[in-house]
Amino acid sequence: MNINYIIGLVGALAVFLLGCVLGINIGPNAVGDTITFAPGNLWNFFDAASIFIVIGCTMFIVCASFPGSTLKAMPKHFGIILKNKLFDPVQYIEQLVELAQIARKNGLLSLEEKANEQTDPFFKQAIMLIVDANDQDKVRAILENDIECMSARHEDAAAMYDKASSVAPAFGMVGTLVGLINMLNNMSLDGGGASSLGKDMGTALITTLYGCIMAHMIFGPVAQLLRVRDAEEVLCKQIIVEGVMAIQAGENPKALKERLMTYMSQRDREMGDTKGGGE
Repeated sequence: MNINYIIGLVGALAVFLLGCVLGINIGPNAVGDTITFAPGNLWNFFDAASIFIVIGCTMFIVCASFPGSTLKAMPKHFGIILKNKLFDPVQYIEQLVELAQIARKNGLLSLEEKANEQTDPFFKQAIMLIVDANDQDKVRAILENDIECMSARHEDAAAMYDKASSVAPAFGMVGTLVGLINMLNNMSLDGGGASSLGKDMGTALITTLYGCIMAHMIFGPVAQLLRVRDAEEVLCKQIIVEGVMAIQAGENPKALKERLMTYMSQRDREMGDTKGGGE
């Protein structure tokens, strides 16, 4: 579980709500309680018109901007960002070293059984390409093209949330204009328009607030985390490519492990060595 995302989102929301109801009365002219709570103030930040304008318009513009296949994947996107360690480089390195040992002892054809045991389609494809004795340049080209296409699909998904993150504040400004227009049209004090000035001004300001919250608390972090997950998957697939190419070339398993560990940070290398030693 990605606890950092949950802590960040819940914490930001809690601080925002606390700021809405909390009052701190300090200073030389302060009178009364130092700290006050006014839960009723939360109703000041609820406006149905603002919700329709910002949330409704943002969702429909996103629907208009992206194909249905991308929109249908939204629940999957949230499942991805809520999970940690979907792709563990150390695990892939250990498997590649094991495959290198088998290949040096029994030949490349002996890897077919191991390939059929793989749950990762990309890993299975990479192993089968060298088992079938394909040219090294061809194997690398196929696998690298697969990685590029996958990353492009992931970028399209992240771009959807970038779009929403940019559209939400824009419609917040639209809602501000709507509120100001209504306020100006109702400024005929003789006609009783003064009673609606507060409501219209509230709509004008709250829509901007809603737009900022949606952009920076919801859509922005999702887009960033999807790109982080993409980088993690790309790293593991690059390790697979280098590993299978080295296995095809008959590289020593120990040298292969040392080379693949260079893809990781020093801290992750030390943790990987500790884990491997413990097993």
